[in-house]
Amino acid sequence: MSIRDHWAGRALRHPSFVIGLLGTLAFIGLALLSAVWTPHVVDRVNIAARFAPLFGDYLLGTDHLGRDIASMLMRGALTSLTVAAVAVGIGLVIGVPLGLAAAIVGGPFEWLILRVNDFLFAFPALIVAVLITTLFGPGATNAMLAIGIFNIPVFARVARGGALSLKSLDYVAAARLAGLSSLAIARKHLLPNIASLVIVQATIQLSLGILAEAGLSYVGLGTQPPGTSLGLMLRDAQSIFLLHPHLAMVPGLAIMFIVVSLNLAGDGLRDLIDPRLRKEGLPRVAA
Repeated sequence: MSIRDHWAGRALRHPSFVIGLLGTLAFIGLALLSAVWTPHVVDRVNIAARFAPLFGDYLLGTDHLGRDIASMLMRGALTSLTVAAVAVGIGLVIGVPLGLAAAIVGGPFEWLILRVNDFLFAFPALIVAVLITTLFGPGATNAMLAIGIFNIPVFARVARGGALSLKSLDYVAAARLAGLSSLAIARKHLLPNIASLVIVQATIQLSLGILAEAGLSYVGLGTQPPGTSLGLMLRDAQSIFLLHPHLAMVPGLAIMFIVVSLNLAGDGLRDLIDPRLRKEGLPRVAA
């Protein structure tokens, strides 16, 4: 049995990973589908159809402006996922090279990177968003920047920790003796070997990014009307929750669904990638 078949066999026998992966793919599929099709026009206001009941002409009913909740949910999922994915990308592109550089160079440079990380950790995404909004105004783009800035020190620490655990190994020392530069060692030897750690962390940060985007939109610092996101749907439903609770429950359950799915997928992926973290009793495929 090949290594690929062996890994696939273990993955299919890992319930957390399978459930999380299926939930994540379902959420992403609905979000991407909304880019080309939704049951109704997302931003169409139809006062005559406001507060339509569930499972009628509108599957999930309508809101106070007569907009289709199912269509808004699909488009809101796309917005939330896009903001979180771009924010994770910012953290990856900037944080991982900084972490690798800190591990390889060491000395004052490493100390400086660690202190900058500590400084960024002192300001949560909400505080950074307030600052950015004050300077540039609210919007989804600014939410991406705020969450992305918070992701930078997270990925920097993961990359630095993984690189430090590999830096003293024999093959890295051999690469140095062979005359490879620090950049070449990081690119050819360190980065491929910490990729699994970075991927697992990315799934975790993606779920946190969706939560952060929802929170920022809820307080008015994220996506702005006529756009929609899961957090914005929650904010719009707040004042009428007692009369129409499903308007808040639908986006709330969607946020819970994707966050739980991503966390399950991330935990399962960590178990599968790192044999030291595999759960006891996990079924294994015979070679």
